[in-house]
Amino acid sequence: MSTIAVDTILDSNNGTTASINGATPNAYNTVGKNRIINGNMVIDQRNSGASVTPTNGSYTLDRWISYASQASKFTVEQNAGSVSPPAGFTNYLGVTSSSAYSVTASDYFIIGQHIEGYNVADLDFGKSTAKTITLSFYVRSSLTGTFGGVLGNAGSRSYAFTYVVSSANTWEQKTITIPGDTSGTWQTTNSYGLTLYIGLGAGSTYSGTAGSWDGASYFNATGATSVVGTSGATLYITGVQLEVGESATEFEHRPYTTEHQLCQRYLEAIGLDTSAALWSGYGATTNYVNWQFKVEKRAAPTISGAVSGTAGGAYVTHALRYTNGSAYASFGYSGSYSPVYADAEL
Repeated sequence: MSTIAVDTILDSNNGTTASINGATPNAYNTVGKNRIINGNMVIDQRNSGASVTPTNGSYTLDRWISYASQASKFTVEQNAGSVSPPAGFTNYLGVTSSSAYSVTASDYFIIGQHIEGYNVADLDFGKSTAKTITLSFYVRSSLTGTFGGVLGNAGSRSYAFTYVVSSANTWEQKTITIPGDTSGTWQTTNSYGLTLYIGLGAGSTYSGTAGSWDGASYFNATGATSVVGTSGATLYITGVQLEVGESATEFEHRPYTTEHQLCQRYLEAIGLDTSAALWSGYGATTNYVNWQFKVEKRAAPTISGAVSGTAGGAYVTHALRYTNGSAYASFGYSGSYSPVYADAEL
């Protein structure tokens, strides 16, 4: 076996560092370059692939939130329509319009992801040293035209962008390069750090001119195609990547276990099968059940689902329930097995 020990590898013109498989190695295009979690849409703890009609501010596939100013205008499903994903992917998030709805000025319909501040602190947004970032993804729609979205801080800073779907019902890869924002306040701990919205339709109140940072809260780009405006219209998306730099690199395929654990910082389920329930013994004056989380949570989570017990607590590492008297205390068991969720989403 041979060993190469050198300080620098330059291209054939003795210039910049040589590229490897079309990418120039740097600190941001290696492991961990993608700031989006579940960008390949493989994790769906809440719905296990079932179609859902999301409410305003509800989560669909893991880490992917939806907002809708009017109820029941679209559905979301992992692998909706059962089309073949783009090469290298097995899953996608599918949106289907439920009616032909004409958006009003104050309407908004979006899917998106809130990125925790810890995961984007190095971008230096809000400073003169703010880094340029590039968003890339695969999209397929039954509609053609100019579509839109927004990057922002979930408050007072927004960068609206557009992309064009050229051919109906065909996977196309899109790339949008966005200059770092040198203004505004950007969180760098466990709160909203950076938010990505993919527009499905929005009125003038929540639409901004594409191509520049603005001191407003927008959900879509002005003039973008309204998916909810056509009954049965579809928009499918996968391979979503947000990285530092002025160009897109190959999608970062993380191991399934790694992707699952990244999702579990924000949502963890127990009781999805009959072997997973936790419960105390019977007959004690006070019965304790301790659910030790597989992954430390972003913040103390909300516990929901089949939980028995009159009091308890939830912390970033575990949850506790107890009940007084001769009865069980349990997670994930209430007459029949059903899941319990520890939810620490942004």
